[in-house]
Amino acid sequence: MSITTSRLALRPWTPADAADYRALVTERGNGVPALDEIRSTIARQRAGAQENGIALLVVTRLDEDDFIGYCGLIVGRTTLDEPEIAYELRSRVHNRGYATEAAEAVVHAATDTGRQRLWATVGTGNAPSLRVLAKLGFQHDHVSAEPVGDVAWLTRRLA
Repeated sequence: MSITTSRLALRPWTPADAADYRALVTERGNGVPALDEIRSTIARQRAGAQENGIALLVVTRLDEDDFIGYCGLIVGRTTLDEPEIAYELRSRVHNRGYATEAAEAVVHAATDTGRQRLWATVGTGNAPSLRVLAKLGFQHDHVSAEPVGDVAWLTRRLA
């Protein structure tokens, strides 16, 4: 379950990713999670991937071999047959096309599994993520009011 693009490698999580993932989560501005909590999250990610065959993958740059975030499919608000694409990158690599490149590779991989549709959810104020999804052909479906604010639901039909 690995994907390579011209600039990126998407690969399964390892316990060694804990410190980098913690740094990414810390960028959200909600405090610094305990390293044990991060390790547990990684273990759940790995177990979920084994159980249902879909996963968030670590994104690294090929040239630098550095952790820059994650991208993949999840079953959170959606189903295994129509999973949700999710991605998050370190702020130091924003505006370089990495999110679009990683997400496009995941869309192609999902298409290869025979799935017919993907979902995406994103805060309505997150213009950069909405632009990435628009580039990938996702279309607005509806907006839901949630405790974190309004969330846009988008879909993408797969070939």
